[in-house]
Amino acid sequence: MRKKLTSIPTAKIIPILKTAAIALLGVSLALLTHLPIPWLLGPLLAVLVGGRFVHDLYWPRILRDIAIIVVGYSIGLSFTKDALILILQQLPLIFLMTILIIAFCFALAWVVSKISGIDYPTILIGSIPGGLSQMVLLAEEIKGINVSVVTFLQVSRLMMIILFVPMLVFSPIIGVEQGGDSPIHSPTVKVVDLFPDLLFFIPVIAAAIHLFKKWKLPTPFLVGPIFAAAFLGLVGYQGPPLPSLILDTSQFMLGTYIGLLIKPDKIDKKLEMTGLAFMSGLFLLLGSFALSWILAHGKELSAATSLLSLAPGGMDQMGIIAAEIHADLSIVAGFQLFRLFFIFFVVPPFLRVFIGYLVNRQTVESKRSSS
Repeated sequence: MRKKLTSIPTAKIIPILKTAAIALLGVSLALLTHLPIPWLLGPLLAVLVGGRFVHDLYWPRILRDIAIIVVGYSIGLSFTKDALILILQQLPLIFLMTILIIAFCFALAWVVSKISGIDYPTILIGSIPGGLSQMVLLAEEIKGINVSVVTFLQVSRLMMIILFVPMLVFSPIIGVEQGGDSPIHSPTVKVVDLFPDLLFFIPVIAAAIHLFKKWKLPTPFLVGPIFAAAFLGLVGYQGPPLPSLILDTSQFMLGTYIGLLIKPDKIDKKLEMTGLAFMSGLFLLLGSFALSWILAHGKELSAATSLLSLAPGGMDQMGIIAAEIHADLSIVAGFQLFRLFFIFFVVPPFLRVFIGYLVNRQTVESKRSSS
């Protein structure tokens, strides 16, 4: 019984402490160099580099899940009645932008496939944004897909977005500043200020996570808290904003986990694959930036809000950045949530049919050429 209750094996304690030490060093360097989102990017870069020299680094998934719950609760606080009405009004636009981004991915994957010589279905599944776990599982189910390439492309794209989007947001192009109070977290709020109000939210969030896991909905540890906090806020129970200490800690845990996802020593043809992933991620980012420029000018949104709404990264990371720069978090979350569910429910069945069509056509052409 005790074994079932133990979430972190005793043998992993030392590797966890070593990983935490390297991640903290990354935070320190990020703060000294004024790197954007230092508590997220500092640990990410530190463990990514440190993993090349220290081979037993480890970060438990439960810490990542706790971090995502914190981010989800924070995002849920931004869903006021006015924000929800605004999102419902924007649904046709959100749908259109989602379709355009995915269509751009299809075209980009075709170009990358022609340049690299890797089969189009593999590149296509590796290029779909916002659904890393879903796309990897889909790659495992479809015969002939190179799962290693899909995983590398997905993780590399995610890390590129996490690294480059903050730098772009804080660059003179966008021109926003970091820090200060926000509706969801504040340096003036202390941990003791959360109680007893937060106690009412904890069981509701836990129930929402349980239901989302039971219904097999995407990213339950993120979406569950979003829906729980948003629902309680809409019915009149607005949750307390989180202290910056808690949000910084969640960024630390999340950044450390992401930094360990890529194992460079396990990748064949490192230079070729790295160049391929960089090119694919860069053009996807540029395409999203172009669409965000259209969105910003068409709907009078700030450049930062529109960019984070359409950035092909994880909603948790985009939510963190949106909170830091006071972007319209509800709009960002609305766009990202819709794309998350669209990719989870609509894209995989379509890809199965589409790839099946490509395989059948290739088989027919091969038979014709051989006869």
